[in-house]
Amino acid sequence: MTEVPDIRINAVNQRPIRGEGKYVLYWMIASRRTQYNFALQRAVDRALALGKPLVILEALRCNYPWASDRLHRFVIDGMAANARCLEGRPVLYYPYLEAEKGAGKGLLEALGKEACMVVTDEFPAFFLPRMVAAAAKKTPVAMEAVDSNGLLPLREADKDFTAAYHFRRHLQKVLPGHLTWFPLPAPLEKIELPSLASLPEKILERWPDASPLLRGRGSTMLSSLPIDHSVAQGFATGGSTAARRRLGRFLRQGLDRYAEQRNQPELEVTSNLSAYLHFGHISAHEIFFRLAERQGWSLGDQSHETKGKRSGWWRMGEAAEAFVDQLVTWRELGFNMCSLRSDYEQYESLPGWALDTLELHAEDLRPYLYSLEEFDQAQSHDPLWNAAQMQLVREGRMHNYLRMLWGKKILEWTPHPREALAVMIELNNRYALDGRDPNSYSGIFWCLGRYDRPWQERPIFGKIRYMSSQNTARKVKVENYIKKYAPG
Repeated sequence: MTEVPDIRINAVNQRPIRGEGKYVLYWMIASRRTQYNFALQRAVDRALALGKPLVILEALRCNYPWASDRLHRFVIDGMAANARCLEGRPVLYYPYLEAEKGAGKGLLEALGKEACMVVTDEFPAFFLPRMVAAAAKKTPVAMEAVDSNGLLPLREADKDFTAAYHFRRHLQKVLPGHLTWFPLPAPLEKIELPSLASLPEKILERWPDASPLLRGRGSTMLSSLPIDHSVAQGFATGGSTAARRRLGRFLRQGLDRYAEQRNQPELEVTSNLSAYLHFGHISAHEIFFRLAERQGWSLGDQSHETKGKRSGWWRMGEAAEAFVDQLVTWRELGFNMCSLRSDYEQYESLPGWALDTLELHAEDLRPYLYSLEEFDQAQSHDPLWNAAQMQLVREGRMHNYLRMLWGKKILEWTPHPREALAVMIELNNRYALDGRDPNSYSGIFWCLGRYDRPWQERPIFGKIRYMSSQNTARKVKVENYIKKYAPG
């Protein structure tokens, strides 16, 4: 099947398609890739149906929250990879890098005036929903937002799930019907579209094409931008090419050990794909396809039971099932929350039992109290917590198991759980390459009770699940990790 399912297409304004327009415009904002991309596929379909050229606008503004060298560099790497992938393809790729705050204002509206219609990406978190809604009001032609976020369409569920178990049961009931609707691996292959030599000169004069900067990786421009230069480049190069290399390495070297060793901070067993998923440099569909291919799995192999079990339903190997549960159940659980609740990042969105117990113990005596700056600079009394924070600061990532401990200790060392949440969001979104993502918010809020259940009551935490560095060090090896990421 090559058509994009209707459930993934959202008309974000009520303007008409203008047949006399010069091109179809794909505004690439979240699914920043050329493969396994429902939005790109939809734009190609519309261009073919209208007999018009296709223009792909991929822009990067400089005044988004937490803008920094780290985040900018990763996105620019992806733009350069897209430029290479689109060479010789029947599209006009137009990358734009905003040189100063507000310089890009009016670009989409100007391009929309020349377009038949606009297709963009649907993403349920960060500033993107507000940006798309505002743009749709100003765009003079039809605009569609296309959901290419996960295996399950965002609009398939009409409620937000409170536990992974319940969401897993739901997935087991409805997901098989959506696995027949995969995006095309390469929607631009073997198609013929009218060519467009260039955009109008008046547009390019005001908003210059960034292609020359991408060829030089934009280093000079990066240093001159009004963004946070104290947050240096992270552990990885961005872009689809790098994402596929990392996926291949994980499937060859990490997958077989994933179930048993993924919680070991000193071992590189996890996929490290979350940043690429966040920026849309790789699709969950492609990851699942390559994993299934390696497992010799095909549609219909899954169990018909819908009991919400963590393993056994896919009928893959143990390690593959453990990974798919993270990729599909836990990742898309966060997307479910963000797509249905506008308060997903607010303290009040926590479950009622969690709010009650946190407030009941909000005045409990804390053994240590640290400021945001002290947390930022890893100046706590706890060497393991400091090491986890320094990995985040230096590399833009943190081992998943230690991220849970990291959040629990922030709760313990701040005056109020509301302040603890603010500290977690600030540090995570400032430094983590996969921050500002639905899955990232799930991890933060889990530390305060989201998707969890009440546990034995204790001071400060109340009935929130407790974790300690001492217990963590007994469960997993951390001595070399602490040495590697010690502050200083």
